[in-house]
Amino acid sequence: MKRSLSITLCLLICFPLLAEEPGEMPEVGIDLKASDAKITQDDRDHWAFKKVERPDVPQVKNDHWVRNPIDAFILQKLERKGWKPAPAAVPETLGRRLYLGLTGLPPTLKQQAAIDANSDPEQFDHLVKKLLASEAYGERWARHWLDIVRYAETNGYERDGMKPNVWRYRDYIIRALNDDVPFNQFILEQLAGDELETVDSRTVIATGYYRLGPFDDEPADFAEDRFDQLDDMLNTTSQVFLGITLACARCHDHKFEALTQHDYYKMIAIFNPLTRPQSGRSDLDLPAGSVEQLANEQKRNGEIAKHNSNIDSINLAVALKRIQDGTSKLDEAIQKALKTPAGDRDSDAVKLIASKRNEIAADADSGLNDEQRDQLSQTKQAIKALREETPDLPRGYFFTESLENVPETNLLVRGKASSPGPVVQPGVPTVLTSVQPDFDNPTNHTTGRRLALANWIASESNPLTARVLVNRVWQHHFGVGIVRTPNDFGVMGAAPTHEELLDWLADWFVNEGEWSLKKLHALILSSNAYRMSSEWNESYAADDPENNLLWRRPYRRLEVEAIRDSILAVSGQINRKMYGPSMYPYVPSDALDNHADKQKIWPAFNEEEANRRTIYSYVKRSLIVPFLEVLDLCDTTKSTPQRIVTSVAPQALTLFNGKFVNRQAEYFAKRLETEAGDGSAAQITLAFKLALCREPTATELQVMTDFLATETKKFREEDADGELATSPEYRALVQICRVIFNLNEFAYPD
Repeated sequence: MKRSLSITLCLLICFPLLAEEPGEMPEVGIDLKASDAKITQDDRDHWAFKKVERPDVPQVKNDHWVRNPIDAFILQKLERKGWKPAPAAVPETLGRRLYLGLTGLPPTLKQQAAIDANSDPEQFDHLVKKLLASEAYGERWARHWLDIVRYAETNGYERDGMKPNVWRYRDYIIRALNDDVPFNQFILEQLAGDELETVDSRTVIATGYYRLGPFDDEPADFAEDRFDQLDDMLNTTSQVFLGITLACARCHDHKFEALTQHDYYKMIAIFNPLTRPQSGRSDLDLPAGSVEQLANEQKRNGEIAKHNSNIDSINLAVALKRIQDGTSKLDEAIQKALKTPAGDRDSDAVKLIASKRNEIAADADSGLNDEQRDQLSQTKQAIKALREETPDLPRGYFFTESLENVPETNLLVRGKASSPGPVVQPGVPTVLTSVQPDFDNPTNHTTGRRLALANWIASESNPLTARVLVNRVWQHHFGVGIVRTPNDFGVMGAAPTHEELLDWLADWFVNEGEWSLKKLHALILSSNAYRMSSEWNESYAADDPENNLLWRRPYRRLEVEAIRDSILAVSGQINRKMYGPSMYPYVPSDALDNHADKQKIWPAFNEEEANRRTIYSYVKRSLIVPFLEVLDLCDTTKSTPQRIVTSVAPQALTLFNGKFVNRQAEYFAKRLETEAGDGSAAQITLAFKLALCREPTATELQVMTDFLATETKKFREEDADGELATSPEYRALVQICRVIFNLNEFAYPD
């Protein structure tokens, strides 16, 4: 409520400023030093801005419950209330929780058997390590990161143009998480991967982070649009890595936080040298690599161009001779273009010859003499050798930067590009440091400003970075963060429910965990706090309805990606192909009715390819896959630290009547017939084991068996003549599978 009120007040205050009348004179005489002087020691003493110091682990009465310090911090607050934590989850529940939480996939029957046989805590610790080592971990947790960096594969706005090869950034994130790249290095690569001491294709592709936001390729005001792009970079960076709402200071000092307009433009100055590669309205991708790698590829391309020119010369000469001999089979228009002397060809003729290069070569082939064939063969071999010696660099989607014509950055009066104020030098918010990083340290090809920023963000002296990160990881394991506003650690954000635990984790993460996300996961997941059941306590709930003290495991729904991937895994249809260009899930035809070229908007459905994990789904801002949208996919236009979870009728309709779920229910039924045989009890038991990781209770088994019998009878009566291709028993089993996919327990695993 407080957060919503603050946003409303901010809008009310800002609106009159944005509604400036034409001809109104801008404010002048802005004193930047006076702006910095507004920040007081009281501002710096805000809990999130103070240096992280590890608190002592508290002493508790029930110390046998404490497996690691996390438990002690949680238990301390419970004991002050005279409360006890919920009992531990049963092995099959905890096992499913770990698999879905770390990999987004349910355990197989074999994996379930291992859980059942080894239910002691130490065995679960080994399971955590095993799951963290799986490739599925990166696929699961990359999606969390993509949410906060506003990942999509198109620009949005009216044309919604493509972001070519942006999927390489997604793949970079998956690989980085699986390789457990230290988070401080993870920061450096995304913010300044092209400015590091060691630069390669991977680190350059990582900087695609900056270019993920919406982009208007035909703005009404280009100057204003440029600052909108810079604002997107700043807003995302300040929220993702620092957990502060710095973008609110574009037009004036922040109304609620110790963040000035000067702070805003100091950060803008860091990003201002970045240039967007584009040709007209089309976004461009580029070869990704170091300066040396790019130079080597350019040199190679020049040599290949010479070889290709020699090939063309031979083919064109032979083709022209065949035209003159009357043996050519080329189209008349091509023949006319070739017969025109090279110096007399107009642009259309030149383009035609270039576009028909392969056709000309094919026609010339039958007219080549032995000497010419040898020349062509040797030239093609030389090209092949050059490509093997210097392979093509992968093409990535990122900004570029040059030391030539580095732009000045002006503070914009009232945030308007048309009202430039004083020149601003790069810097970071005054409230966060008493000593500014050195931003005057260029590399051999860039300003080095982003590297200075990244080093500062990733430094131990920065009080926010570690706090923000451990809070995000905690949130995804417990449903909510220790700070309930993960993108806002300011005074208007929520106070931490367990401040000392947050600081202990932040300090441990940096100093003992060595910035390792996998070590942080292992620590959290080894705690008894994580392994609690979701058992309800009426009296506790009356006093603490939001479970702020964590007296039970929060009950929450899986994200749509985990729901869809689990359905595919249970049906046996999941395609585990990793990386590469995105796939296109099924989209109803009526969703494409307003598009003239439906195939261009959304390629024809390929079921095998579409059965890849959901993280590989193509994300088009103007056409979100309905199944994903209805089940609360994140807003791709801005950083989404926590998804809104709704419960609306279209979700039930999609899950029970949608084409995807119905199709997978058919595959699931076939799997049950194959693996369980004809017995209804065996089929239902296997269905529960595969989908819910447990056996049905006696009551559930009886209800399901009766339902199966009723449905079988109904279908048998409907098909008395036996004309349908599938048996009544199979169709009834499909209904059972649909029901299981729609059980609350399937989407709410705890």
